[in-house]
Amino acid sequence: MRIDLHCHYLPGVDDGVRTLAESQRLLVGLASLGYGRVIATPHIRSGMFENRRPGLERAFDELVALLGTSPDTPQAGLPRLGLAAEHYFDDVFVGLVAAREALPYPGGKAVLVEFHYELWPRGIERQLFRLEVAGLAPVLAHPERYRELEKRSDALESLLDNGVRSLLDLMSLVGKYGERSRRTAERLLEEGLYDAACSDCHRPEDVEHVARAIERLRSLLGSEDAEALLGANPAAILDGTYEP
Repeated sequence: MRIDLHCHYLPGVDDGVRTLAESQRLLVGLASLGYGRVIATPHIRSGMFENRRPGLERAFDELVALLGTSPDTPQAGLPRLGLAAEHYFDDVFVGLVAAREALPYPGGKAVLVEFHYELWPRGIERQLFRLEVAGLAPVLAHPERYRELEKRSDALESLLDNGVRSLLDLMSLVGKYGERSRRTAERLLEEGLYDAACSDCHRPEDVEHVARAIERLRSLLGSEDAEALLGANPAAILDGTYEP
């Protein structure tokens, strides 16, 4: 079963889908690609998306009710749903973690984070210790988009040594985010620096790109290794048993 750890299907809360109809179309499309579980990861980023855990949980519960499904017993044609957040890694996020107000993945073993594309965070290893104390394994969204990793992988390797999980945005492989990101994604794949792969879908139309990207992933890695990034590894990250 494929598991999507990064998707913006919660309507009207960030730059993802806007309506219930769009959300349903997106989820049906991902189910058609073999996704049996899809985690909503709306942005929490001060100055852009002022979301907080209680409001996102209410929005998720409303969506589940409108779809006539539940996280444990999905409606026919839909994947099993879950809720987390894509946290911008800054002092606000660190404060949310300390106050136990961040929104980790279901099961509470891991948390999705993103960095500024152009500015690699200073002293990040010290901050990661706070997540370790909180019992959270950080999952880094779309490392292929960060300028720091365009030429060299040292900074990412350092994070992986400190317990970070690396999450490929599939659509990077088909040029959705430009040639620079595509080249970086392929290099990181070749170096074995991804732990899982996700859709990062924001619109129903993205499903077509994801389908092509999965085929590209399979051509680059082979079917067995590609499916591990799409299914077994995400499952292990969620239940806290993942071993690189």
